[in-house]
Amino acid sequence: QVQLVESGGGLVQAGNSLRLSCAASGRTFGNYKMGWFRRAPGKEREFVAAINWRGDNRRYAESVKGRFTISRDNAKNTVYLQMNSLKSEDTAVYYCAADQSPILSVAAPSYDYWGQGTQVTVSS
Repeated sequence: QVQLVESGGGLVQAGNSLRLSCAASGRTFGNYKMGWFRRAPGKEREFVAAINWRGDNRRYAESVKGRFTISRDNAKNTVYLQMNSLKSEDTAVYYCAADQSPILSVAAPSYDYWGQGTQVTVSS
């Protein structure tokens, strides 16, 4: 079992930056790939980014490529999402997720463990 707790969300103006963190506890964090998803009001949950267990392979949704960066610190059991040049359409609840499969899947059902989410609101 892995427990995930997100933090770092908040209200920010368009064009500014936020960094989300996801702290993991439980089983060995380094064995899990990590992903970030988001759900905007009235929309389905969508993939944002994923990173493999070593941190040397990443995958991004086209909508965030070049603006968001996923990273991890296995010594701190934490994964990060650095979000730059934020847009109003980035407003959503952001969730981190974990899974032991090495495939950097964009499909939410591929992930076994989820955090409770953190709200990001971007004002235009």
